[in-house]
Amino acid sequence: MYKALVCCRAGMGSSLLLKIKTDQVIKENNFPIETEHGNLDSLIGFNGDLIVTMADLTDELKDKVSYAVGIMNIMNKNEIKEGLEKFLKERGNL
Repeated sequence: MYKALVCCRAGMGSSLLLKIKTDQVIKENNFPIETEHGNLDSLIGFNGDLIVTMADLTDELKDKVSYAVGIMNIMNKNEIKEGLEKFLKERGNL
């Protein structure tokens, strides 16, 4: 089981909505991923496998995390699914 942090700068509305949509995609596709929610400060001490965040933050995070899925449209479940599938394929789980 992989562990993902769904976050944004403040950890308020946008990342919470992204977490809801990400959890829906995970459940619908039986992906071996569990999520937690937070803000960028949550990266301190996070010992997971990937970050799911807004696309504009992925460049900023690339040196701080092992894998980041950047999402442009947090309502687009297909975009979220593609990002998670790419991660799982690279890990040999899809």
